[in-house]
Amino acid sequence: MSDRVRNYINGKWADSKSTEWQDVVNPATNEILASVPLNGGRDVDAAAKAAQAAFLEWRDTPPGDRIQYLFKLKQALEDNFEDLARVLTMENGKTLADARGELRRGIENVEVACGIPTMMQGQMLENIARGIDEIMIRQPVGVVAAITPFNFPGMIPLWFLPYAIACGNAMIVKPSERVPLTMERFFQVVDTIGLPPGVLSCVNGGKETVDAILEHPLIKGVSFVGSTPVARYVYATAAANGKRVQCQAGAKNHVVILPDADLEMTSRMVADAAFGCSGQRCLAVSVAVTVGDAHEKFREAMVESARALRVGYGLDEGVQMGPVITKQSQDRIEGAIARGISQGATALLDGRNASISGYEAGSFVNPTVLDGLPWSSDLTTTEIFGPVLSLNNVSELDQAIEIINSNPFGNASSIFTSSGIAARQFRNKVNTGNVGVNIGVAAPMAYFPFSGWKDSFLGVLHGQSWDAIDFYTDKKVVVERWPAEWSRSF
Repeated sequence: MSDRVRNYINGKWADSKSTEWQDVVNPATNEILASVPLNGGRDVDAAAKAAQAAFLEWRDTPPGDRIQYLFKLKQALEDNFEDLARVLTMENGKTLADARGELRRGIENVEVACGIPTMMQGQMLENIARGIDEIMIRQPVGVVAAITPFNFPGMIPLWFLPYAIACGNAMIVKPSERVPLTMERFFQVVDTIGLPPGVLSCVNGGKETVDAILEHPLIKGVSFVGSTPVARYVYATAAANGKRVQCQAGAKNHVVILPDADLEMTSRMVADAAFGCSGQRCLAVSVAVTVGDAHEKFREAMVESARALRVGYGLDEGVQMGPVITKQSQDRIEGAIARGISQGATALLDGRNASISGYEAGSFVNPTVLDGLPWSSDLTTTEIFGPVLSLNNVSELDQAIEIINSNPFGNASSIFTSSGIAARQFRNKVNTGNVGVNIGVAAPMAYFPFSGWKDSFLGVLHGQSWDAIDFYTDKKVVVERWPAEWSRSF
């Protein structure tokens, strides 16, 4: 890692033209790892021009040849897997096991995108009228960009990047300024596979860099993952500038526990779903709704599972949960806990004022369980994005479904039960894009789209799989007539 994070433009490492820099901090130790540029508007222009020049040649490269670079990328990522995972843990704070899991899911997208020669195929119908054929073909959009968040700095760029370039586009990645080192290390891997210069670029920065991407005339499409307020801004600004755009946004995910659920399995899986990655994932469970007499037993098991989690530095052996991303996030999360208690919740576990031996300077919040948070509380519709789980009880499954459906977010929900009838009712009626049955984190595999409804998604086409193919290609319809008399001389 360099002292100053560099951009990767036109197949070369380049120092940023930025005049403002920000420290990249290890959230477990408060150690400064590097500094990252903030105002990278001129860097975006250089990357976009290089990408456009590369696109004109890359789009005509046969799909079977384009995916050869993805095969190389897959192997190069495997060869550098442990190093990438360690860098990710150092700058993000999640455990090494979580970092490895994240990278594995990212690599799965590279593998799926290797199927582009089949996935990108069009359609054809002969004789739509006598002697007339109609063909639909897919062509790449052009230069596209991905603006990615801090919580999954390795996986989320790979929701987009493999599909974009396999379809024949050139892509610019803008990682979160909080965690730029994973993508810097990733592009060091990219630099070894011989990809034509300009097909992939990485530009760092903050809001000014984002605005430059949203406004640049050469950039035709934008993929974004982040909070709902920022997603709305990105979506509106990109659309106003004539770009196609997809924005995965915030979440408030619920899990429903019925009395017939396996208590030991359920509490263990809900603890992982709520506190894994310190609750900093868009699929994190933040509300557990028990039905009927499931509440008391589940509450006791949940507290026991949460209390047993070992919190610390993610590179240390046996640690199960790391810090949150910054001191500012720690303060915000602790403020939300205090607000919940003041509004009537009982703190069965209070994670504030955590002190981890040897890492006292870190940004730690211990697992927190709030029981009986009133439905009138603003926290019921606030994405806390930290290791905080609230427990509530209702008498019927329909009530639990209504609570989920009335929430403005619609990213994910799960049910734990041994009843197939209840599970089917839940999956049919619940208004979330990702649904789990006896699954804590309903994360779609790479060959399914990462869904999301309501305020959790803006756009039409999601990331991954066939949605990615549709997003990164334009459909062209060709109608052909070849009258027989024109060819009589042959």
